[in-house]
Amino acid sequence: MAAESPERSDEVLTSVNGGVGVLTLNRPQAINSLNLTMVTAMTAALTAWEQDPAVHTVLLTGAGERGLCAGGDVVALYHSAKVGGADARRFWYDEYLLNAAISWFPKPYVSMMDGIVMGGGVGVGAHANTRVVTDTTKMAMPEVGIGFIPDVGGTYLLSRAPGRLGLHAALTGAPFSGADAIALGFADHFVPHAALSDFTDVLLADGLDAALAGYSDEPPPSPLADQRDWIDACYAGDSVAEIVADLTMNGTPEAAAAAKLINTRSPIALSVTLESVRRAAHLDTLEEVLIQEYRVSCAAVRSHDFVEGIRAQLVDKDRNPRWSPADLAQVDIADVDRYFASAEPDLTF
Repeated sequence: MAAESPERSDEVLTSVNGGVGVLTLNRPQAINSLNLTMVTAMTAALTAWEQDPAVHTVLLTGAGERGLCAGGDVVALYHSAKVGGADARRFWYDEYLLNAAISWFPKPYVSMMDGIVMGGGVGVGAHANTRVVTDTTKMAMPEVGIGFIPDVGGTYLLSRAPGRLGLHAALTGAPFSGADAIALGFADHFVPHAALSDFTDVLLADGLDAALAGYSDEPPPSPLADQRDWIDACYAGDSVAEIVADLTMNGTPEAAAAAKLINTRSPIALSVTLESVRRAAHLDTLEEVLIQEYRVSCAAVRSHDFVEGIRAQLVDKDRNPRWSPADLAQVDIADVDRYFASAEPDLTF
């Protein structure tokens, strides 16, 4: 029988089964979107299991059929932003510490990134040392669509993707497949969705190596990797406006679709995202990137577009955000630079 760990909440279920500590994100009605309670519970469980000789492996899963985690609870962040942002800053502070702790975890940490895995879901899944995706994986860093900027260590991964695939994912915010996730460096192993239950059973009974040997498969070709020629060429511009122009002139339907999608996103968020990914490429560690992201997030919570983007997409749901500035030509370089100013207090490890 599985033994319960002492750390348990309604929204993160924890148990130990056959030496495997199982973390289940348990807000299926919200596709397991993360809040501070969940971050705290995950941190406590990982801290306990790191020192527990009876736990040799950690398995992260999500309740329900829709996916591991759709991101952070951005409606709660919206309400926080409207009253000064203190709760949002606390959430990000603790969440980013958790992202780093996952990357350091000394035992096998298996993230089952099935179904929807976006934003904060990438943060708790894609920094694991054993990252599993499936044929139903729908991964994204979609923050620019709500006037926000990729975070949770996302810019670390995006900046290290082959060629300019990471910039394409960041500036469009479009979802990509499990095969794409492996090609971009967000995942390691491909297991067919239909085999996940058997994979888990073998993991619990016989360990990680046996589960991977029995059920890990060669991923299908990555659609994004197959489009590197036009992506690498079009995302070389110095500014988002240049990138959009190059996409528009490229002549392929995929490039035209990318330009059309980028043009619906927040101009300031796009500009800060481009700068964030490019700066992250010159930072040596995930921790340094998380510090940069924390500064950017703290600036974003004070911005017009963060509140407006969430309002339009998730509160009023009119899907008609009124961005300020309204277009890329009006974005001021000084406004972009201000997003990178030190936070008070700064994130520390």
